[in-house]
Amino acid sequence: MEQEKSRPARGPRPSSRREPRVPPPGFLERVNGRVLDPSTALAVKGVDPRSTVYVGPRLLVSRGPRDEATIRALEQVAERLGWSVTVSRATASVTRDEKGRVMFATTVWEPVERRDDGRYFDDDAETAAGEVVRLDLQVADNRATQAPDGWVLLQNARAEAKELAELQQVGLDHVVLIRGIGANPYEETHPYEETHPYEETHSTPVATYGTPGSGGRQPVMYVGPPPVRHATVKGRRPVVATLDTGCGVHPWLTGVVRTDVTLGTDPVGYVDPATDPERWPDQVGALDGGIDALAGHGTFIAGLVHQACPDADIVAFRIVGSEGPIVESDLVEALKDVKEVARRHRDGESGGHPIDVLSLSLGYYHETPEDEQFDPTMAGILAELGACGVTVVCSAGNDATDRPCFPAAWCPWPDPAQSIVAPDPAVVPVVAVGALNPNGTDALFSNVGPWVRAWAFGASVMSTLPPFQGGLQPVARTELDERVRESIDPDDYTGRFALWSGTSFAAPLFAGRVAAQMLGSIDPAHDTRADAVARGWDAVAALTDLAP
Repeated sequence: MEQEKSRPARGPRPSSRREPRVPPPGFLERVNGRVLDPSTALAVKGVDPRSTVYVGPRLLVSRGPRDEATIRALEQVAERLGWSVTVSRATASVTRDEKGRVMFATTVWEPVERRDDGRYFDDDAETAAGEVVRLDLQVADNRATQAPDGWVLLQNARAEAKELAELQQVGLDHVVLIRGIGANPYEETHPYEETHPYEETHSTPVATYGTPGSGGRQPVMYVGPPPVRHATVKGRRPVVATLDTGCGVHPWLTGVVRTDVTLGTDPVGYVDPATDPERWPDQVGALDGGIDALAGHGTFIAGLVHQACPDADIVAFRIVGSEGPIVESDLVEALKDVKEVARRHRDGESGGHPIDVLSLSLGYYHETPEDEQFDPTMAGILAELGACGVTVVCSAGNDATDRPCFPAAWCPWPDPAQSIVAPDPAVVPVVAVGALNPNGTDALFSNVGPWVRAWAFGASVMSTLPPFQGGLQPVARTELDERVRESIDPDDYTGRFALWSGTSFAAPLFAGRVAAQMLGSIDPAHDTRADAVARGWDAVAALTDLAP
């Protein structure tokens, strides 16, 4: 494959007021999602909100020195608004068969009762650093009031606080999206429930990427040889992990991808086979055989990593359903587990597995600059991965905006004064990746900005897909001389390859290139944190203008 040319970072400039498009109502209903509209949102002095998508009756609190006091303050404000608060923390729910094998696993948020001493937690904040707890809001007994809303509670609490910094541990539970460019509505839901596709994306030229034949998901037949994977390599193979929809069966990926890596004996992410988007492509919407928007997404991503570095091993964790979305609190829990898997291996503890690169094809937008201070939770987890020598590669987003999208925007910016995270020689940085067209120009759908420090092909790229056969049929079929003749079946992927577009695919392609830079340099007998961090920085520096 011809490698795209290295591109200098765009010069720093203020982010425009361009806003990402709003997901359709049916999409938001799955997670009780709401859209924050800056023109009508409850305002408080010093906070200039921007649009975002969040779980309505909920807030998140990051554990820290002030967590108990912060929760009490929020409870008092909620009581005045006529709401009650339930504090919950995450636990893993695992169902095993008679042989101890995991059959089903999910993250369950269980209520925490207030103790006799008035505290919620019996551990200290330092021990629980990095933990997020949920505050779920309900209408209080014997009260009639407006529907509970996390943004309204947070703004009222900010208005009563002496300084906004007192609430920097608190934030909305954002809806994290893995979202396409905006395909023809007949491939998604009934057209009257959406809008014309060009209106839904706010841009006719951008919307063309979602149309099969112009970059939207479509079958393609690859007739060349598979990527060459050597039987042995020098040292340990680099390992690329993905946190997506998992990975299905494909000849290229047999013996390359593992989906059974656990944290000790506990699974990471979802493992229920009945909800696997890489096996069952039609789980949402009408019973019409239509292939869900994200079905096969993880297999496609794994195929791109494999093409970029055939000698790399791949670990696929599943955290996203066949249509999405995922909420930030669940993503944080999954990232914590992935981080712990990598840390245990790096520190020589049992129950870990090597991870050298982590590819993330998802993102969300902050509603206020103040809330960027809340994200030391997720940013801290990614920093811990970087301290273990893991290069975290993130897609820039598909909204054709230069508004920072997270976690990609935690990539160091060229101007330290604008950068949210400054480069640290002791931590491999997050790398944000934008998408290129096949001719090497920037894809119109790709997010841009000074925080996007790497570029890779992401428009109409070819990769692997499970052998799905959707409900659509060829436009024409006939028979002549006992041979069937037909036009192309638009959702017949039994050829096991497809074309697709999105920064979701630029990120794993770049992640594979990072792994290729590491090939032959990993000595398992001498692989300390310092060795891994230096190796990660060397790979990033070779492919971008980032430097320690």
